[in-house]
Amino acid sequence: MKKVGLFYHPSFSRRSYLTVGRRLADFPAALETFLGREDVVFYECPPVEEELVLQVHTPELVRAVRQNPYCATAWHSAGGVVQAVEEVARGEILRAFAFIGAGGHHAGKDYFWGYCCFNDVVLAVVNCRQRTGVRRFAVVDTDAHHGDGTRELCAGDPDILHVCFCDGDYVSADGTKVDVDATRRPPKGVSRDDHYLALVEREALPRVRDFKPQILIWYFGYDACKGDYGSLGLTPDLFPRLAGVMRRAADEHAGGRLAVVLGGGSRTDLATYIIPRVIAELLK
Repeated sequence: MKKVGLFYHPSFSRRSYLTVGRRLADFPAALETFLGREDVVFYECPPVEEELVLQVHTPELVRAVRQNPYCATAWHSAGGVVQAVEEVARGEILRAFAFIGAGGHHAGKDYFWGYCCFNDVVLAVVNCRQRTGVRRFAVVDTDAHHGDGTRELCAGDPDILHVCFCDGDYVSADGTKVDVDATRRPPKGVSRDDHYLALVEREALPRVRDFKPQILIWYFGYDACKGDYGSLGLTPDLFPRLAGVMRRAADEHAGGRLAVVLGGGSRTDLATYIIPRVIAELLK
């Protein structure tokens, strides 16, 4: 088994959704250090099948995506996430990192916004359930903004744990749908990085442990980094530390199975610095 699969498509380096622009302009060259490693396999993201998309989204949304020039990368973005989660489920790889050109967590059944087009994570779950024996998923979303589309689509599903670090606090009656306010200032003398990491360890890890998922999906956005559009004052070095937390959580509570999905973030320099370091953590 390969330890890590990297899912990418050339179009992601040329264009992306709206203001995110060419954030991946330095890729795939920035992944050169991983070339030739026996524990890494590269995949070119296929387009997602429309039949699968229509199981999650309305025909009207699909037509709107087709007509929106900013969604040109949506098909390969969602297709790569779908394939990444399936490859992990089948045991072809232990962990995955899925690049995207258009995001997913703001896409609901019949709407999309916020640089998102198709809900890649929910499409991956639906596909995985149909094609593998995996049914139970934990989704931890550390993008700076609330994953409203993902929450809408999985709201009634007790076999999806969705923990979202955003700007409010909420826990559903069954404890499987959780919002954690990540915008509060840290206590005096505690750095924003340490405060955020402690928040994830306190609010997400016990829930993942108790839920016992078959796969852990980390919706990772670096938009919360200082200087990006969702800034929470975090430094670029926080994200590899966060990747280590997610890797250990998957090892301890999900049989090692971890799929990382790139979420928000606009700055090319941050992408080039952070993403290879996150991938390096997945290889430990």
